[in-house]
Amino acid sequence: MRVNRVGVAIVVAMVAVACGGGGGGGDGDGDSGTVTPSMAELGRKLFFDTNLSSGSNQSCATCHDPDNGFADPLVSVTAPVSEGSVGGAFGDRNAPTSAYTSFTPLFGKVAAQDQTPETDSKYQGGQFLDGRAIDLVEQAKGPFLNPVEMNNASEAEVVGKVQNSSYAADFIAVFGADAFSDTTTAYHNIATAIAAFEASAEVNKFTSKFDAFLAGQYTMSASEQRGFDLFKDAETAKCANCHTVGETSEESIFTNFRYYNIGTPTNLQNPAYIADNTFVDGGLGNSAAIDAADQTTEQGKFKVPTLRNVELTAPYMHNGVYETLEEVVLHYDIQVANLFITPEVNDANIAAEMNAGTFVGLDLSDQDRIDLVNFMKTLTDGFF
Repeated sequence: MRVNRVGVAIVVAMVAVACGGGGGGGDGDGDSGTVTPSMAELGRKLFFDTNLSSGSNQSCATCHDPDNGFADPLVSVTAPVSEGSVGGAFGDRNAPTSAYTSFTPLFGKVAAQDQTPETDSKYQGGQFLDGRAIDLVEQAKGPFLNPVEMNNASEAEVVGKVQNSSYAADFIAVFGADAFSDTTTAYHNIATAIAAFEASAEVNKFTSKFDAFLAGQYTMSASEQRGFDLFKDAETAKCANCHTVGETSEESIFTNFRYYNIGTPTNLQNPAYIADNTFVDGGLGNSAAIDAADQTTEQGKFKVPTLRNVELTAPYMHNGVYETLEEVVLHYDIQVANLFITPEVNDANIAAEMNAGTFVGLDLSDQDRIDLVNFMKTLTDGFF
């Protein structure tokens, strides 16, 4: 499955033109000799600005740290959810990486002819783990106003903070002299700039061992190569059935962007479960973005995450229940098949989705599991 960032790029460009935006970085202003910042450069400043939270203590980068694979460095199995700007405020999900999210297609229903027993998900794409935002721009609007995240009272409050920021002139340079005249438009453009940064090479680096391997500049170790071969084997480990691999880096985001219920066990340390031990996260099944008739069959499904930088983004699963990649591999190999876990949502359907209803475990050896983990570690950016 080939997916790229063209859709996001077009949206960003269209909004910039519609709002009178300036050109990319490096284009000079003929009269003043100044340089117009690019939208991505503006988005970077917004992404790292802690003043855009109610307590001036949290930015997008707080929970999406570049040094941690653009995920939260402070979470763990025992504290799996990021704390909001207000101390003691928590949501109920482990923050996913924001890297490579710009490759995700718009949220929508999968064509009927593409719904097969092995890919039984009716929906694909979108942002957040449950796809409730159709694209990156809409996703970027959410955390600013979420009381358990950045906790601003209104769009106007966020726009006012940007208007009074040190980079307000950059915002005007990109979006025009009247950039702050309409709150709704300005708020949309704040999110648009952030989406442009998230679509940039700084966030999507493609500098891992795997990328070097594709370019013929790295030879995998014997264990890494065995792991890669297993990963691609549609009948053995089956990883690439959902975490798809292509011929090039940009075709290898390691997700098919579909939604599955994989029988993830309850994390008893999830703040939502601690507050109410009957808590169940219905994921896509509880999303207003899907057809009401599908809410029962989509219960417990979450979007397949990218595996790029997965070595850095522990804990794993939507509720952070697993601490290591070894545990994740074991989940698919033994735990789902033997059912000695209690799934958070009991109608786990990975069996039907992975192997037409006959999934009985992968029967991997200890070495197989080691090899798979070693391969996944080749996906960490920064090798070159």
